[in-house]
Amino acid sequence: MDKPNISWLGTGVMGVPMATHLLQAGYEMRVFSRTRAKAEKLLEMGAQWADSPAEAAEASQVVLSMLGYPEEVEEALLGENGVRDALGEGGIVVDMTTSSPGLALRIAREMERKQCFALDAPVSGGDVGARNASLAIMCGGAREVFEQALPILEVLGERIRWFGEAGSGQRVKMANQILIASTMIGTVESLLYAQRSNLDLSQVIDLIGRGAAGCWSLNQLGPRMVRGDWAPGFYIKHFIKDMGIAMEDSKRMGLDLKGLELAMSFYEMAREENYEEDGTQALFKVLSKMNP
Repeated sequence: MDKPNISWLGTGVMGVPMATHLLQAGYEMRVFSRTRAKAEKLLEMGAQWADSPAEAAEASQVVLSMLGYPEEVEEALLGENGVRDALGEGGIVVDMTTSSPGLALRIAREMERKQCFALDAPVSGGDVGARNASLAIMCGGAREVFEQALPILEVLGERIRWFGEAGSGQRVKMANQILIASTMIGTVESLLYAQRSNLDLSQVIDLIGRGAAGCWSLNQLGPRMVRGDWAPGFYIKHFIKDMGIAMEDSKRMGLDLKGLELAMSFYEMAREENYEEDGTQALFKVLSKMNP
């Protein structure tokens, strides 16, 4: 079966390695980014440049987006010169941005009006998962659309699941972010305690990371904290956005999630310290300042 022509929107920390895998797998691709320079690697690999999301979509059967904020998703997919008005009948939009369940549902309905389809497919695994094509991908939308998009998603991830109607993928991602929010606090506090105890932090991570305390935050981000490496695999500013979406949706459901609120307050402190362009592991700097 011939591979569909695809377009890719977004060339950030996650977007470039993900799009790279698709080019390496033999997909013809048009790429759009607000900053052309960030797409140069993909263009050198054979991707074609598009001046707008609409131009990217008009010659594509599948459009994938990996952007920063819901507002960017809405503009690129539904706005002026957006995908909605250019994608041909039967085309599929796969939004891999972490966004709101409500927006995912709206995108699906808008695409249906154009006799197109949409899948919300946010990911987990950070920059490491993007580079290694080992992402977890959580999907919402019509089952048959998921099946059509699956060969593309399998190039990008190792654990791919369909959870139900439009917005379901985003809700699984919110559950993911709620868990990460609390485990990041635990990871940092554990390392601060070990540091104050004059223990070798690398050895502590290596040992307890293999036991019941082992988690992605400790094993992947703990070593970066030890090295003082704050480069973003996932930006603090984007994590704050995700927690805000999770808090809003939780309150709508009648849930009062105190752990999430606490994590949000710590990351708001990080933003006040001008760490929002750092990776989420920079929470270590915030809690260190609280414990001089």
